[in-house]
Amino acid sequence: MSVIDDLAAEFAKLPGIGRKTALRLTYHLLKQNPDQSRRLAGALEALVARVRRCSVCNNLTEQDPCALCADPRRDQGLLCVVEDASDIGAIERAGEFRGLYHVLGGRLSPLDGVGPDDLAVQSLVDRVSAGSIREVILATNPSMEGEATALYVQRQVAGHVPRVSRIARGIPVGGDLEYADGVTIAQAISARREM
Repeated sequence: MSVIDDLAAEFAKLPGIGRKTALRLTYHLLKQNPDQSRRLAGALEALVARVRRCSVCNNLTEQDPCALCADPRRDQGLLCVVEDASDIGAIERAGEFRGLYHVLGGRLSPLDGVGPDDLAVQSLVDRVSAGSIREVILATNPSMEGEATALYVQRQVAGHVPRVSRIARGIPVGGDLEYADGVTIAQAISARREM
């Protein structure tokens, strides 16, 4: 296998990138100034070297705790549970939520071999057991797996927190928070319901 095929194969492992697009990206890089490819390589190396999980919320960050957990202006009694770190950005862009987050690191998906032990549920239970959280908002995606994950998490935290709510429907079923617009996310957060 050639170096071109190796890079195309790596690109093809990224979500939404097929073999043709991977080859197109590879050839695009070859047409650019070599400095452009070096900057890309450097950015990837820095990403791997400096980004890690926040020890509090499991978000991806360069500092520990992350900027959201360290911000004293955020409502310490509201905790929004999301599947992935990218979902935090989507909610933050809506500008409606001022609480804290907890990243599960995925969703229950038995067909993909993802069970409860593969998610950061126990650290969530530990956080809410401390007693300072008054509401947990479940903001998993409105897919079958996201709904199953929300129900599982609700059962795990219910005895440890006064209120567990679920974001309202407004995000299309089968959609991902990462791709929803800010107005839809803001409406879903403000119209959340008790579980």
